[in-house]
Amino acid sequence: MAKRIITISREFGSGGRFIGEEVAKKLGITYYDKNIISEIAEKSGLSPEYIQESAELSPKKGLFAYALAGRDITGKSVEDMVYEAQRKVILELAEKESCVIIGRNADFILRDWNDVLNVFIHGDMPEKIQRIMDLHNVEEKEAVKMMADTDKRRMTNYNFYTDQKWGKASNYTLCLNSSQLGYDRCEAIIMECVK
Repeated sequence: MAKRIITISREFGSGGRFIGEEVAKKLGITYYDKNIISEIAEKSGLSPEYIQESAELSPKKGLFAYALAGRDITGKSVEDMVYEAQRKVILELAEKESCVIIGRNADFILRDWNDVLNVFIHGDMPEKIQRIMDLHNVEEKEAVKMMADTDKRRMTNYNFYTDQKWGKASNYTLCLNSSQLGYDRCEAIIMECVK
């Protein structure tokens, strides 16, 4: 069956966002990344700024601190409300049109759909560090810290909400090393797998 939806999970600095955007352009389908923040904000009743900071990367301080976070009368934390709003938006987008969705646990949210290709993009440390240094205009030490912090928060969020292990190959249809393959080949492989 042809794949209509492509989800891309990625390590920070691997170029996964860039690869996803290029695949969407080449396939002529919609690309969703930060542009779904306003919809998530609307559904959750929280500000777009809060969603941008928190949605994909919460919880910030690990599972123990997360377990002690403030909750409402139903037992839901703010992060839970954001996740639920995010889940609804992703399901609506997938129902509506062919698209590429970056991050936000979309692979897990759409796990029961037959027409979804779930991709994980990772890379080698030197290439990821160099990319972060170039994109964010930071020194190597800061790039390493940014990468470790961002990936740790993505992993904590993913593991908490999915009961799966972030980056584990069996959770995805396809795992690609952008450092070894290059962006163009990653894009070509993804597009070939969609057919």
